[in-house]
Amino acid sequence: MKGLAAKRRAATIAVAVAACWAGCAHAQSSVTLYGELDAGLLYTNRTLNAQGDNGGKQFSLINSGYAPSRFGMSGKEDLGGGLAAKFQIESGVSVANGGFDNSNTNLFGRQAWVSLASPYGEVKAGLQYSPYLEAAFDLDPRSFSQFGSAIVVYAGNSFNGIFDSNAISYTSPEIAGFSASVLMALGGVPGNFVAGRQYSALLKYARGGLNIDAAILDASQSDVPAFNANPFTAPVEARIIGAGYSFSAVTVKASFANYKAPLTFSENVRSGGNNNVYNLGFAYHVLPYLDLTATAFYVDDRDDSSSHSVVAALGTQYFLSRHTSLYAQVGMVDNHGTENIGLSLDGLMHAPHGTTVGATMGMTHSF
Repeated sequence: MKGLAAKRRAATIAVAVAACWAGCAHAQSSVTLYGELDAGLLYTNRTLNAQGDNGGKQFSLINSGYAPSRFGMSGKEDLGGGLAAKFQIESGVSVANGGFDNSNTNLFGRQAWVSLASPYGEVKAGLQYSPYLEAAFDLDPRSFSQFGSAIVVYAGNSFNGIFDSNAISYTSPEIAGFSASVLMALGGVPGNFVAGRQYSALLKYARGGLNIDAAILDASQSDVPAFNANPFTAPVEARIIGAGYSFSAVTVKASFANYKAPLTFSENVRSGGNNNVYNLGFAYHVLPYLDLTATAFYVDDRDDSSSHSVVAALGTQYFLSRHTSLYAQVGMVDNHGTENIGLSLDGLMHAPHGTTVGATMGMTHSF
């Protein structure tokens, strides 16, 4: 009897240990540290001075000539039953001076969110990219290079919708190639429930080599001084629609966007307007270690026919390894009327009236 009891106790302990081990296996978790650093040289034949005129040539070391320098951590815990908890915190950093850059000026000013994902979609809360920004990235032939790309034109119209604070979003699973995302950002202004609130939505179709995106951003409720003084929360309404198609090593993309924001001038820098943006470009994966991209934009102010811009850029990236690459880019912008679209997020955010040409070359390393 004693031997049988001992065997039963051993079996019970074994079952308990197995159950605990199974529970622990369900709660598998992982944390990843990642980042990318980019340092480049920028040359432009013209600059915008304090009077709004041509300030002459420049040649400088800049942060993020091609990719935004950043670092962060992401994590995921498997909760079982198809559920997973996720998080991500990400900070922008300047290789040029070690300070903050490519963010909303906070320590983790690019992303700081937690989410719950399931087979029915993902709910995310915290500082995050808007669905509109994700669509603009998908439709950009140059994948948001910091020089001569859709993000430069976007920032020339507004910074709002890039890093959305106080936001809650939902992203659906993909069904027959279709997926959708919606976001609401609460303004967080005491006594004013509407101020600063914004909405964004994205409908996406991806099947085979075809990709179609349509998105909106409504951040028109930033109507209090605390918001108007911050470029990341200034009022703006935006719409974008476009498509891309991959032919083996070549991907062609075209899009149309509209940015509508209050037109202001500060230190001779134009902000806002009612701008239509037309874009066409391609990315060519020439070799396993060599990429080539090209794009052209036409920006037209619907409220002022004399104000328009043409932006064009060509870039190449040579991969020394999976984590390290060299790049070179050339571009031009031709501004008319009050438009002052620039070429580079760092070094030439705005350009003077007339034609400006520029070039960057540098190195990126990711980890």
